[in-house]
Amino acid sequence: MKRLYKIAVFTFATFMSIGCSEEFLEVDARENIDAEDRDENFTPDDFVTGIYGMFTEFDYAFAYLGITEIISDNADKGSSPTDTGTDKQLLDDLEFTSTVPSSATMWEHWYKTIGRANYAIAFAQEEGGTNTDRLIAEAKFLRAYTYFFLVRSFGGVTIQGEIEFVNGEAVVDQDVDLSSRNTQEQVYEYIEQDLIDAIGVLPAKSEYSAQDLGRATRGAAQGLLAKVHLYQEEWSEAIEQANGVISSGEYSLEPNYEDVWREYSENGVESIFEIQARGESIAHGVQQYSQTQGARGTSGWGWGFNTPSENLVEAFDAEGDEIRKNATIIFAGETLWDGREVSASVENPRYSEKAYSSASVGDGDGDKNIRVLRYAEILLIKAEAEAQIGNLQAATEALNLVRERVELEPVSGLAQQELIEKIWNERRLELAFEHDRWFDLLRTGQAPEAMAAHGKDFQEKHYLFPIPENQIIQTPDMEQNPGW
Repeated sequence: MKRLYKIAVFTFATFMSIGCSEEFLEVDARENIDAEDRDENFTPDDFVTGIYGMFTEFDYAFAYLGITEIISDNADKGSSPTDTGTDKQLLDDLEFTSTVPSSATMWEHWYKTIGRANYAIAFAQEEGGTNTDRLIAEAKFLRAYTYFFLVRSFGGVTIQGEIEFVNGEAVVDQDVDLSSRNTQEQVYEYIEQDLIDAIGVLPAKSEYSAQDLGRATRGAAQGLLAKVHLYQEEWSEAIEQANGVISSGEYSLEPNYEDVWREYSENGVESIFEIQARGESIAHGVQQYSQTQGARGTSGWGWGFNTPSENLVEAFDAEGDEIRKNATIIFAGETLWDGREVSASVENPRYSEKAYSSASVGDGDGDKNIRVLRYAEILLIKAEAEAQIGNLQAATEALNLVRERVELEPVSGLAQQELIEKIWNERRLELAFEHDRWFDLLRTGQAPEAMAAHGKDFQEKHYLFPIPENQIIQTPDMEQNPGW
């Protein structure tokens, strides 16, 4: 028998702050309100906008930091020694368990986002109208992006069923077994198909009007697909998609690295996809993203979490990379680019400059766009994939484009494995505090050695987060990840 879910719609000004079911896998932006109660003025565009809004919530300002950065060798917990940040100290020390709140929070949030995307797609298909195909493609891109986080974090996860409308009610695919997990391969195939569908429909960045700047684009879908292939070691496919982005002529490197995170470069030439945080549409800001990472104590403006590690400083210094070090890290006692003086007496020696919001310093409702995918990463994806299949010249050329911007000596004459490791290090320095380091350590097999150098005991079980304990309780037939 099909399980019916009736539609929930609340005030859209808050991006549909919708309640959740008792079972995380059923959290899908719907509750027990009849379809006819839906505001007749709501459009498919409104519901797709609601998916974007999911990326601006507080979960991305705290729980997300814990499982993407604080856990890695790039960062320490920060704050004060007595402030555990709920579970951030456990994540920092690699002593977390299946009850850790941060990973459980993101598990639930990601499934809510996917549920919202599923509903938006079904609603757009039912309603039709202007830009229907594009809106569905945007929802598929955002769904793929979300599943990509789930599969990297937890391995094979449950793929939520598609939704269709039957007699005015939203109906979930009856064949979906929410107590079982799809394989990792199946999840990746699902992600790839969503992105292929999106590529075939989405406009290029230059084809959007100014008011729609920030929506998913063809280049964003191609870039994300290149990254998805990279994580599966599908090197030729990664190169193909990266080359599609490069040859489009839509993107280039910002001339100055430090400009990438300034207000004036938001959605600029290097931006492939970023979370919008300015103006009234799509959102005011990622709630407290800058505040949680702001300097703490004397002259400070934030909570002081997610602080750059000494290990990261040493990595910059070993490469002679002053430009990226100074653009990435706020040091106690320095004067920032906008004239703000940071006291030498702040509680931590370093803070993330990429999270610094100059115009809204200290505000919970920040103004800073979060850079998700940019052209420099596409060059590094191409470089790594080319190196992996032995195209060392092409790999070196792509790598050197990234190094040239920050005035580092060009690489030449490296053997294949040396070049691959050089590219891995370049990813660390270029993308520090952009929420990829932990997953890079896992996929490349560097995690045991890198975390030991950071003074942390990495174990085999850490290659995946545990399925949250509450989920296991609710769906006891669901298999837990190894070691947990």
